[in-house]
Amino acid sequence: MPMKPARCYTHQDRPPYTRKEYIHGVPPPKIAKFVMGNPHIQPEIVGVLVSLEKGVIRHNALEAARVMAHKYLSTNIGDENYMLIIRTYPHHVLREHKMMAFAGADRLQEGMRLAFGKPVGTAARVDLGTEIIEVRTFSRFADHAKEALRRAASKLPIKTRIVIREVVKA
Repeated sequence: MPMKPARCYTHQDRPPYTRKEYIHGVPPPKIAKFVMGNPHIQPEIVGVLVSLEKGVIRHNALEAARVMAHKYLSTNIGDENYMLIIRTYPHHVLREHKMMAFAGADRLQEGMRLAFGKPVGTAARVDLGTEIIEVRTFSRFADHAKEALRRAASKLPIKTRIVIREVVKA
């Protein structure tokens, strides 16, 4: 069964559903790695993708954003020149009331009776100003960091802003 569109989950109109010790059958998040590139880099700038609204980002959207940013950075500036960090974690469990969609299904279903739903995935709940993705690199690669974050933002269901700041050396 295909996934429902992101608009079904994007808004936070219910309390978070996160207590996994009581929930059976929660699928693991699709995010393969949260830190990519060179973790020992001494960065000069930090580029951050910041949310401009409250919302829910599904784990597969976070993974798609991570893949886009990582692919762009690794091909254009090389793996040794950046560190990419996914800052949000998908804790919120998404539920779906499965409905049959074929001819004659109306005789088999009970409609909205007991429609609590089964777990189908996880999502990260973000507020205004939450840092979603971070790129650490050298100042000569600032334009590439911006482009990677722009490409990652196109995969997310909420409005975002790219902030570039310099690292203060202590």
